[in-house]
Amino acid sequence: MSVVHRLTVGWLVDHLSFINQCGYEICDSFAHPGGRNTSVTSTGDCHSTSTFAAPLSSSDGPTYAPGHAIETEGKTAKIRYVFREEFFDISKPHIAAAPEEQLCQGCPEVGMFDFFFLLFHHGMIWIFFCRLVILQKRKRKCVFNQGELDALEYHSKVRKLIWEGTLHLVQEGLKSGFLHHTTAKLNCRKNNVPQHIVCGLAELCEMAKQFPAVNESDHQAVHVLEDETSCPEQDLLSCVTENSSNCAKIIVLMGQKYLVPPKSSFLLSDISCLQPLLNYKKKYDVIVIDPPWENKSVKRSNRYSHLSLWQIKQIPVPALAAPNCLVVTWVTNRQKHLRFVKDELYPHWSVKTLAEWHWVKITRAGEFVLPLDSLHKKPYEVLVLGRVQGDVNEALRKSEGILPIPEHQLIVSIPCSLHSHKPPLAAVLAEFIKPDVECLELFARNLQPGWTSWGNEVLKFQHTDYFTLLENE
Repeated sequence: MSVVHRLTVGWLVDHLSFINQCGYEICDSFAHPGGRNTSVTSTGDCHSTSTFAAPLSSSDGPTYAPGHAIETEGKTAKIRYVFREEFFDISKPHIAAAPEEQLCQGCPEVGMFDFFFLLFHHGMIWIFFCRLVILQKRKRKCVFNQGELDALEYHSKVRKLIWEGTLHLVQEGLKSGFLHHTTAKLNCRKNNVPQHIVCGLAELCEMAKQFPAVNESDHQAVHVLEDETSCPEQDLLSCVTENSSNCAKIIVLMGQKYLVPPKSSFLLSDISCLQPLLNYKKKYDVIVIDPPWENKSVKRSNRYSHLSLWQIKQIPVPALAAPNCLVVTWVTNRQKHLRFVKDELYPHWSVKTLAEWHWVKITRAGEFVLPLDSLHKKPYEVLVLGRVQGDVNEALRKSEGILPIPEHQLIVSIPCSLHSHKPPLAAVLAEFIKPDVECLELFARNLQPGWTSWGNEVLKFQHTDYFTLLENE
């Protein structure tokens, strides 16, 4: 299952299993033993996948069972794509922690971090810093700025919760065999792993602003994927694209192939072209947001575009949200961003903050991918959960029979090595929402069955080069 273990502190999640249970099966026409045609079409004869379908895996990890070939006069065969396992082969921490700081040793009562605060309160911060200079690769200023001090204070509040909760979930994972103290190498050809796929989606969205204006009265609000493999760029950029069938489809965009899971829809555009999503006329019960936060490293690397806090406030969440909508926002470890979401963004959207959760990243052996007390990057990220406030009676009706959102939950998983590939929230949110609700992800980089996704790189991790093809001959 994608949720491997559920404890009171949170969930141990198998991200890879979730991707592969999304139903990436398609029908390859004119396939024959010993070869396959490159023309890929879809069939409505695949299994259906609901929004929160039970995953196809075991506690030892995902199991992949391609369907039997469907023979129609010997000319068709069902094939299945699975996400490449090597992207989740995180067998060692990115930076190893000192032996006394490792998870299996237990949470130390007084560690280096606590020692820092003891010295800081006695006005002796320079002594602690001298120790850090030896440990850090880059030199730091002798005085911590206010942002760093705020981050240290926040870390001191959540550290024990994260340490102890992760330890309990890791212990369960080790007992069940999902995690392993010694991880065998995966049987994969790592030389074939795509290191950098240039899909040009963000650039295409920028180019789309120069396309001729679409006459709303003459243009459909939804583009439904049929059996063709190639889609005109303007169709994808000017309306919501929908795969309403029970199986996956492949679309070709600018010469690149992308997999679209069953029962999913998406809009490829940037923040200046959100009107097609509003024209889709759906109200969502769950909205997950992963904003491209502005920070110094993003500006330096120029890896992806970022939005100012003012621009993020302009996202029309109230127009997209159903009454009592659950809003979940991914936040960086900068306290400035966390305060902005809780004190400005959510009130601006009439959203009441309910809880802070943490995504904790571990290796296959159950270690933190980074030292928990690292000053540069933490092995966890923050999620802020809230609900849209509105009509009280409507909110009570919609919340009847569902559990309240608990404070301080952990989502522990082996992260994907691809930058900004977040773990799925569908399975962990399932117990707090009603079945078959409408779900939306904003600033998405991948698709999910039963969800609508929007972003200027919404198909990025759907590129076929991130998948391996399984085929029954």
